[in-house]
Amino acid sequence: MTDPRLDLAIADGVARLTIRRADKLNALDAEMVDALIPLCRRIERSDAFVVILTGEGGKSFSAGGDIAAWSSCSPEDFGRHWVRDGHAAFDALARLSQPVVAVLNGHCLGGGLELASCADLRIAETHVKIGQPEAGLGIIAGWSGTQRAVRRFGAQVVRRMALMGEVFDADEALRLGLVDQVVPTGEGAPAADRVIERLRKRSPRATELTKMMVNAAEGEERERVIEALAGTIAAASPDLAEGLAAFREKRPPRFPGRGE
Repeated sequence: MTDPRLDLAIADGVARLTIRRADKLNALDAEMVDALIPLCRRIERSDAFVVILTGEGGKSFSAGGDIAAWSSCSPEDFGRHWVRDGHAAFDALARLSQPVVAVLNGHCLGGGLELASCADLRIAETHVKIGQPEAGLGIIAGWSGTQRAVRRFGAQVVRRMALMGEVFDADEALRLGLVDQVVPTGEGAPAADRVIERLRKRSPRATELTKMMVNAAEGEERERVIEALAGTIAAASPDLAEGLAAFREKRPPRFPGRGE
């Protein structure tokens, strides 16, 4: 499944994922949400060591969920499909093995902040505003804006945005830990390039394992991380080769270290 409004380019070890829907403030509809999961799978299986996530134009990084798309859902479809499908797509992005760098080149509100929270590093241009206005529309943040956002930014910051409707400028967002770096307007892409060059000098495998362990410590995909790390160790063990050989030869295995 593909969607031309989600543009993925992979070259020289860098995956660049750009939302190209500037006329709708880079809002996501159901088709775009569905397309995000196979794009993440493509990134995961590529030779990319870093992912750069951004939106088209300079007005909005992403307005999150397209109001026209979700407001037409029945309550049942809203909960069963819109919210759950969005969670699945954003989980896929947050759990990529590669570091994800979000370049906030425009306002980051509602679901746009939920999307940015999937990244490991957020670079904000100085004109950006960040907030969670959903309660003002009579709805809640449904794509982990009260879950992943709390884990990554802290409950009190989320309370100020989600309960009180506070909107932060880039400098205040930096002070609160919502973003990691603030750069002048138009300088987000060069700042991301500097991060790419820094990561290019580091071990991709060690970086991947470190991200997995940090995610697990944070409560992000803990079960999968534990099993993936244990599975890697088991697959590298001579026990696996012996176990498979015994299976093929229809004999009891003779595992090393058993004194046999």
